[in-house]
Amino acid sequence: MRSCAVRRTRVLALVAVLTLGLAGCGATDKHAAATKSPTSSDVPPELRGVAMPRPGAVKTPLFTQDLLVYSQDPLPADVVKAIRAVKGVQAAEQFSMASFYVEEQQVAYAAVDPDTFRRYMPAATAQDSEIWDRVADGELGVTPAIRDAVAVQDDTVQMGNGKDAPTLHIGALAPLNEQLNASFINAVVNERWASKLHMPEGNALLISTGAADPAKLLPGLRTLAGDKATVQVLGPGRNLNPNVALTAVLTGGSVAQAVGSFTYTVNGDGSVNPDQRWIAQYIRTEQVPILGAVRCNKAMLPQLRAALHDVVKLGYASRIHPSEYGGCYVPRFIGHDPAQGLSFHTWGTAIDLNVPGNQRGTVGTIDRNVVAIFQKWGFRWGGTWRYTDPMHFEMERLVAVR
Repeated sequence: MRSCAVRRTRVLALVAVLTLGLAGCGATDKHAAATKSPTSSDVPPELRGVAMPRPGAVKTPLFTQDLLVYSQDPLPADVVKAIRAVKGVQAAEQFSMASFYVEEQQVAYAAVDPDTFRRYMPAATAQDSEIWDRVADGELGVTPAIRDAVAVQDDTVQMGNGKDAPTLHIGALAPLNEQLNASFINAVVNERWASKLHMPEGNALLISTGAADPAKLLPGLRTLAGDKATVQVLGPGRNLNPNVALTAVLTGGSVAQAVGSFTYTVNGDGSVNPDQRWIAQYIRTEQVPILGAVRCNKAMLPQLRAALHDVVKLGYASRIHPSEYGGCYVPRFIGHDPAQGLSFHTWGTAIDLNVPGNQRGTVGTIDRNVVAIFQKWGFRWGGTWRYTDPMHFEMERLVAVR
């Protein structure tokens, strides 16, 4: 078990301090022991604009995590009301939900009302008031698994792949999912962060069915939720059913707002099928220098073409090998493993170049002049990651192309 020690860090606006405690750990500093309102001096000034009243002791009863309604857009009030009225729905909690990426690791996170959302968490987490005081104060909590998966420096993580994404400090950890092999969120902030993080507000609904079989509620709930939302049972193997549609909403920088959101289904080989409407709107096959025809997100194609044009112009065209091109729009899970989340290639905003000589975990042979050109045109290079991926270039910011 990790230490519950908490380190307070004062940082610039839009940077959160994560000081989440594990259930059963005692207070470790003045802030951990405090029970004052979130406007007291122990809340850093940069967080006071997002702080909420601390919830105090958990209210009962606690609820189970049985069904998730997840939409690309905010759920209308009449839809939420109708779902709550469905026979078999014991309780339903509305919140905001999206994903961001850190070195191609998908992080699903929620912006919530700490007072009510905690009632759907594992019992030990729900009952630990220190956790929810800190979330209410404007801080963020993460699961142990995602803390180990994301790259950190001084216990910080950038909340997205864009340079304009906020950086958050990780203090401690807590379980957020009843079933460790079927997690639906990896991190949580309070609901006042939702607009600052450009989340679709109120686009998710967590449902508890009590004694009712959640699978029997699916047809009716899917009809009520509409065609831009998905409804799924939260349990082992939920990502493996080819008949169940899932939702992907991206945040974490200017790129996220340009590439769209989609629903998708899963194939047995770890690839996925984004919905045809999103593909038709965002995915294009076009000609670019050196590589010829590529299939990518339309938001990235101008910058990719500009970068490759400069590679040719500056005399480095021979350093990129078209026969070793690894693709751009390749909708799949990372490593074809549903447990690892969607690959950034699913969005059509990353490419792999000179694959044989640039395998993961190596320094790679890709010419560094080519790397510099791609970085100039808004791409992040995987060769600098904690677990290097030197073939990989992903769009991290929008760059105007004339």
